[in-house]
Amino acid sequence: MQLRKALVESTRPRVFQAWPKPETGCSPHPADQHVGRQIAIVRVQSDVSQAELARSIGISFQQLQKYENARNRVSASMLCEIGRSLDVPVSRFFEGLPGNDETSRDATPLPVDERIGFITSAEGRRLIEGLMQLPPRVRRRLTAVIAALGEELAGLDANRDTEATDKSAPSDRKTG
Repeated sequence: MQLRKALVESTRPRVFQAWPKPETGCSPHPADQHVGRQIAIVRVQSDVSQAELARSIGISFQQLQKYENARNRVSASMLCEIGRSLDVPVSRFFEGLPGNDETSRDATPLPVDERIGFITSAEGRRLIEGLMQLPPRVRRRLTAVIAALGEELAGLDANRDTEATDKSAPSDRKTG
């Protein structure tokens, strides 16, 4: 009877308990965010679109977006492919990452350029795609209008700041 019980138990699948996953929320690891930002920065500096880079490394542009936004982690082999395609060493994607090497143990991460963030956002991609559909002459004119508008708004902001400073400063004029 005990032999039969032992045989039955040995044929049953064993259930192993896995340790529960730590609660990490939805935020990616800071290193993954850093590497994704560096991929985007190098790609933009190299004047390569997401679609072009994705095609050259054999993935969809949506997957590349996920790498750049750190929604998916980039494997070592994929980093090698991205570096080869952009003609940079893999180490370039880790530059500025705290703890990356002995000299940067206390270094702060590289500042994130707002332009890179905008270009890689859905809004930025839609704007660029829309601009690329325009004829080059119209695109240049529209770019000039946007630049002029930005300068005008910057001037208005500077005037407001000056007026606010003038109003808060004590008056040196004598009233008579």
